Amino acid sequence: MATTTSIKLNCYHCGDPCPSTSITLGEKTFCCEGCRTVFQLLDHSGLCEYYQLNDKPGTPRNDVGYKDKFAFLEDEKIAARFITFRGDQETHACFYLPQIHCSSCLFLLENLHRLHPGVITSRVNFEAKEVSIVFNQGKISMRQLADLLSSTGYEPYISLRDLGHERPAVDRGNIYRLGVAGFCFANIMLLSFPEYLGLEGSEIYLRGWFRTLNVLLSLPVFFYSAQPFYRAAWKGLRQRFLNIDAPIVLAIFVTFGRSLYEVLSGTGSGYFDSMTGIVFFMLAGRILQDRTHRRLSFERDYTSYFPIAVTVSQGDKEVSRALPDVRCGDTLVIHHGELVPADGIITKGQGFIDYSFVTGESLPVTKYMGELVYAGGRQTGAAMEVLVVKEVAQSYLTSLWNRQEDKKEEHSFVHLLSRRFTYIVLAIAACTAIYWWSHDPHRIAAAVTAVLIVACPCALLLSSTFTNGNILRILGHNGLYLRNARAIENIAATTHIVFDKTGTLTMPGSQDLEYQGIPLTPVQQKAVALLAGQSTHPLSRALAQHFGKTDPCRIPGFREVKGQGLEGWIDGNHLALGSYAFVTGSVIDEPYTCVYVGWNHRFLGYFQFGNHYREGIGTLMQGAGASCRLSLLSGDNDRERPRLQALMGGGAHILFSQTPEDKANYVRKLQGRGEKVMMVGDGLNDAIALRQSDTGVAIAAGGNNFTPASHAILDASRLHRLPLFIRYCRMGEKIILTSFILSILYNIIGLSFAVKGNLSPLIAAILMPASSLSILLVTYGSATRAAKYLGFVTAVPAEKDHAPA
Repeated sequence: MATTTSIKLNCYHCGDPCPSTSITLGEKTFCCEGCRTVFQLLDHSGLCEYYQLNDKPGTPRNDVGYKDKFAFLEDEKIAARFITFRGDQETHACFYLPQIHCSSCLFLLENLHRLHPGVITSRVNFEAKEVSIVFNQGKISMRQLADLLSSTGYEPYISLRDLGHERPAVDRGNIYRLGVAGFCFANIMLLSFPEYLGLEGSEIYLRGWFRTLNVLLSLPVFFYSAQPFYRAAWKGLRQRFLNIDAPIVLAIFVTFGRSLYEVLSGTGSGYFDSMTGIVFFMLAGRILQDRTHRRLSFERDYTSYFPIAVTVSQGDKEVSRALPDVRCGDTLVIHHGELVPADGIITKGQGFIDYSFVTGESLPVTKYMGELVYAGGRQTGAAMEVLVVKEVAQSYLTSLWNRQEDKKEEHSFVHLLSRRFTYIVLAIAACTAIYWWSHDPHRIAAAVTAVLIVACPCALLLSSTFTNGNILRILGHNGLYLRNARAIENIAATTHIVFDKTGTLTMPGSQDLEYQGIPLTPVQQKAVALLAGQSTHPLSRALAQHFGKTDPCRIPGFREVKGQGLEGWIDGNHLALGSYAFVTGSVIDEPYTCVYVGWNHRFLGYFQFGNHYREGIGTLMQGAGASCRLSLLSGDNDRERPRLQALMGGGAHILFSQTPEDKANYVRKLQGRGEKVMMVGDGLNDAIALRQSDTGVAIAAGGNNFTPASHAILDASRLHRLPLFIRYCRMGEKIILTSFILSILYNIIGLSFAVKGNLSPLIAAILMPASSLSILLVTYGSATRAAKYLGFVTAVPAEKDHAPA
């Protein structure tokens, strides 16, 4: 096997390996011209502190966009989607920048005014990966602003979804409700203390004022702050399901009603502090749980994958057009790295289409003039022209997405547990009523209402919301972002994990290259690199990259036969690269992807291409297989079956050449056998299966700004920790059950007073906060300690939180 010498130099800007030492500036080496250009720009503007805050903080710039990439922003209708305010002198715009990841990014983006005088101020929302820019529209346009960001390595990600969806407003309703409940709860407690501790005879007249104030302070909580629980309970009752909110609402109504009666009748001060405390603590838990990863989109459709505009060829000129305005018969210019947005026929150039995100095929497909290309593929070669034969709404990719079916939502085990708890409480209340009816009927109302007040399942809801909220937060710090708390329960219940291969277990765009045959001399290696560098075919480009960049030169007798290979004369030696038939003239069965080498009409050997698997795949399969059954579904061919079977174990079920419908049907079949299925995938070809599964986990790689609709988004670099994430979610369920048992102990103490009709407001005021606070401490502490036990990060600075978009 031939060996090559690798140059162990990393790019000063982005940290990527430098294929050669030819791109330098002073003593600094760069991997490409794009990275050197960014450095020159920052150096000229006095912003090199960018490189001092973090080591090699930039993003690779070896795939720089073409000149008119953001020409569509000259369209006022499109540009308006990104403008939040427009005045006579100032315009405020907001862009999504998925490259934001560290403090260097913040420094550079908040100093854009030093790069262009038209920028007035800029502010970064690190959590949402957005930059808000205030600029003078007379000095810089929206298009120029996007070009400026792109030139610094922070190219705005703009998709068709931005054209069809309004920017969602932040819902602050629950925050306001929590503030009202907290204010009222604190003041009611303060006004109740004098009565609890006893008033002097000369101060008795104040009791009426205190009680009246308590009534007035409880009204905003009862009618405003508790609204989310009323709506949730009513929704459940309309669906004939008794969720956990129903008994809580019952407790709120009973507590408020009895308290109001006692104050108006002058028989007591009521339980207003307990009622407002219940609402305050439950709102706090719900907000903690609901706001976690609110910035992430788990409901993306194909429009998030499509560009917002495309380049249309009109004779001698090219114009930018919004994608919805593209019609059959239009000729689209598809540049390198761009998506094919509609089904069409190639009319100029050659296509090297990467369909891995749509079909699962690991290698790009070569397409020639006159051949049909489908929407969703990405051009990896030079620019080509495509005649549209189907509009975007009728394309293959759109029809693939529309095949998804809505699933019936399952209820949380907390709701099921609460329903049984409610039945028990109602039975205790009924027994209490029967007992006092036969002994002292006048005490029935007091005893029954006391039971309903003290046995409220708020502790169960608190333990659930605070535990899940803390788990969601910790998982997010470690690269797993869940849509909601229900996903925690589904992950914990997983019995079968189904993996996609291409892009999930493998690294997109990376190939393992192995040479078999007579060892190549350094001269022959250089010749292979030179000849392969003359072609734009993906295999030729991978081969040239394997040996490192070489200076371009003219090769005598160069000839490329489409789909077969290429040949030429280098330093008087004839070199041929391609299929076995092209190199030797004979035909054999070629089960693997290979490039054969012929030197002076003599066969030397071949380069075999294989998928490059992510680090830690062996650990992943070993850990996942210990607690779950495993399957793998791939749209690729089966050439790597032996390697995958060895990684996953003999009991794993592996299927190849699977269509999106095949994957969804396989998941459905497993569910029919009672399995709780987790589907792990990354592409649109996995979207139907991800939605069908009990837990759909979308893999988010650094270079991929789109993930299909899913229940969870997992940072690709943390894929090997998936078994630990499952284990942690199972620990979370045990923590909730433990805290529920603790809350039952408090309820037993309270019920011992309630059934006798002796529940005083003071006892209720002690039991309610004590149970809530102790449960919060137990759940938060247990969840954090379990995370540390598994080696998770429990708190990280904002600049280290690499959340995908």
